[in-house]
Amino acid sequence: MLSNNVYLIGAGETKYGELWEKSLRDLAVEAGLKAIENAGIYSKDVQILYGSNSLAGIINGQENIGSLIADFSGIATNNIPAVRIEASSASGGAAVREAYLAIRSGEYDVVAVGGVEKMTDIFGNEVLDMLSSLLDREWEAFFGATPAALAAISARKYMKDFNVKKESLAMMSVNDHANASLNPHSHYKNKITLDQAMNATSVAEPLNLMDCSPITDGASAVVLVSEEYMKKNKLDGVRIISSAISQDYLALHSRNSLYTLDSTRAAARDAFMKGGLKPSDISFAEIHDSYSIYGLMELEDLGFAAKGKANTLVEEDIKLGGRLPVNPSGGLKAKGNPLGATGVGQFVEAFLQLKNKADKRQVKDARYGLLHNMAGTGSTSIVHIVGGE
Repeated sequence: MLSNNVYLIGAGETKYGELWEKSLRDLAVEAGLKAIENAGIYSKDVQILYGSNSLAGIINGQENIGSLIADFSGIATNNIPAVRIEASSASGGAAVREAYLAIRSGEYDVVAVGGVEKMTDIFGNEVLDMLSSLLDREWEAFFGATPAALAAISARKYMKDFNVKKESLAMMSVNDHANASLNPHSHYKNKITLDQAMNATSVAEPLNLMDCSPITDGASAVVLVSEEYMKKNKLDGVRIISSAISQDYLALHSRNSLYTLDSTRAAARDAFMKGGLKPSDISFAEIHDSYSIYGLMELEDLGFAAKGKANTLVEEDIKLGGRLPVNPSGGLKAKGNPLGATGVGQFVEAFLQLKNKADKRQVKDARYGLLHNMAGTGSTSIVHIVGGE
């Protein structure tokens, strides 16, 4: 029987961007130490470390990420376990979920999670090939499919079946850039207009450069503790109310629909049920909009709009001052998408929002945050709900 409540007590991250002057280990250590300092504990208090990473083995030639982070964070001397969690672009959410379960089980009271990715050391076709490893290599990537191409297929079918205009996709990116302009850690801090979002260089019709998240370096980290530990040490935190994960087929052609994310639907349903909440209770959402079309699909499959109707939210509702602020951090499009760090970075943003420390991008009266991290084109979805106290 799982009974321990779990709290976030600290969060930290590096700047996201093209960080050529910093190594994989530099980024991981910087974020980790910031989180521990922010938590008000010492490194020796950490009982297990989960390191989140997706592509370091093939981009940087570095495996054994858990040990790397523990070594250069200075906690290897304590002989605590350090384990890498890999779930493609959902690695960060998966790592936090493992930490959450480790505390809920009663095995540990203090767990650190660090997510890191160093992606700009390669470029062009090489990075495109590495990213295509997120897909089914034999049945998709081998035949020339890329993540952008598969997102474009979903977009074309979605736009045709629901008569949704390209402007609705573009508004997801306009919103991300507006929010990222207020986030000092964002990859991009420039606002973009609807016209700029509509007329950028084409990538995979109908998607253009402003519909696609960038190649990003960065690291994020959080510290989770049991309720008992938090109270005993007179600390303060944000509760993780629920955690859910679900799986779908790896290849897009095997799914029930080109534009319905069954894994997201199942994980969201489970997270809301476990938390005793409903979509209208959510104050803000951080969603995995690696491509603008996924933003619309996810808003629907998370329960915030009926299928084909997310375009009714993008003009006003998803803005910082709207009914459901989406991606106050700047999202994957503008804050950036360092795969192993992305899901952990969503928790960093939620921690700031729920502690009322998000400065100019603070969501008014934030009480519940929903965090959605997704692998590839939707093979895995992880949904957390945080806050409430």
